Amino acid sequence: MGLPRLSLKRCFVYILCLTGGLLVLVNVRQKEIWRSPNSTGTGSKAEQIAQRQLKGSAGDTIKAINSTGTANGIENTLDVINDPTKRPWYMKGGRRRPHPALKSRKTGRRLAKLWPDEDSVDDRVTNQLMFVPPEYNRSSHEIRFKKIYIPHGMTEAKSGPDIFFQQRCPVNTCMITRDNPKEADLILFKDYVTQVGGRTPNQVWMLYFLECPYHTQTVKNAIVNWTATYRRDSDVVAPYERWQYYNPKVTQIHHSFNYAANKTKKVAWFVSNCHPRNQRMQYARELSKHIQVDIYGACGSLRCSRTQAQACFEMLDVDYKFYLAFENSNCRDYITEKFFVNGLGHNVLPIVMGAHPMDYARSAPYRSYIHVDEFEGPKELAQYLHRLDADDELYNSYFRWKGTGEFINTYFWCRMCAMLHDDQRQPKHYDDVNEWWRGEGVCAANSWREFEHLRDT
Repeated sequence: MGLPRLSLKRCFVYILCLTGGLLVLVNVRQKEIWRSPNSTGTGSKAEQIAQRQLKGSAGDTIKAINSTGTANGIENTLDVINDPTKRPWYMKGGRRRPHPALKSRKTGRRLAKLWPDEDSVDDRVTNQLMFVPPEYNRSSHEIRFKKIYIPHGMTEAKSGPDIFFQQRCPVNTCMITRDNPKEADLILFKDYVTQVGGRTPNQVWMLYFLECPYHTQTVKNAIVNWTATYRRDSDVVAPYERWQYYNPKVTQIHHSFNYAANKTKKVAWFVSNCHPRNQRMQYARELSKHIQVDIYGACGSLRCSRTQAQACFEMLDVDYKFYLAFENSNCRDYITEKFFVNGLGHNVLPIVMGAHPMDYARSAPYRSYIHVDEFEGPKELAQYLHRLDADDELYNSYFRWKGTGEFINTYFWCRMCAMLHDDQRQPKHYDDVNEWWRGEGVCAANSWREFEHLRDT
């Protein structure tokens, strides 16, 4: 009996079915690889560390919680970590460089929101990091280098253009100068304004403050155009740290690691300034009446030498469940390394005092801290801490932010250079920069709860 003859049409159908089956098989296999707890990355050490964070400290498979409720949120997050070309240049190992900014077809203006009046809610840091002017061409000899004159301070910025090339700035046609202020496009005043002579037309004067209003000088007889501070409404925001999610839709990850395991002590605090403006010492001592609070340093009975700072903070990871990340002043957006480094940098739950609760919510990883103003007073806070101490699952829920992102370098000099090259920026100045910096509502003498209660009565 002879073999059946295969028509061309039948061969085409067989090949189509075989191809479809192979595609299904490959797709299933890919999902198995993504979900496999034994898969390993082949990228850089930083990428492998980030991937291990996503898989949990015990190496177990984790489940992501994302705002959309879809199943591919974690896959997209891992994709960003594993593929450097999908990470922006300012993230660890990131290779995705910005393109010239898009323009509106109707108005011809750039779409990127760079200035406070264009977006008053966001800090615009990442917008500025990814901004390249629409007509910018680094290979063109027609681009004039913008000159930034620095009369004092900022020693890390040496004269010349080196810092902009060393930091791989997308917009790098700027240079630092320490003389000839009249030729400068921008004069950067660190902490205070000095006499530099008359201002030339279109010259920008920028005021750079890192400390809070209580510890900075009043500006006299100077018209300030731009500000650079930790405040989100500054022209160039200069935060102490800046958190960035790998995927904004994935803010929480279930970990199998128990951050409460073997911890026998409750609250720790390292402090040396015993007389700040915000009554933090009184709050801590009242809190200690209701829960164990170990105070290390000049303001407490315990000692941990600054020469052994690393060992002191490692003690937080091993022994303590909570850490008081109290600032010395309650001022808007004033969140320092006390929170970001001492607190979030260790496996301990920070209890914060300083900026307004809304400021922490916008700057910190979601559900990574407890703000004192969430409670009526120290007694009520202590009651909640005792509840967390007795409930490992609830306590561990405050660590699900780990592995969802990273603290980025905000490249202050790169952003300043890019902003100087923004041809569409509107001329501006502060009518009274002192009022903006230290006016009503910027700082609270005591708690924000009390401040807002008094304001509303």
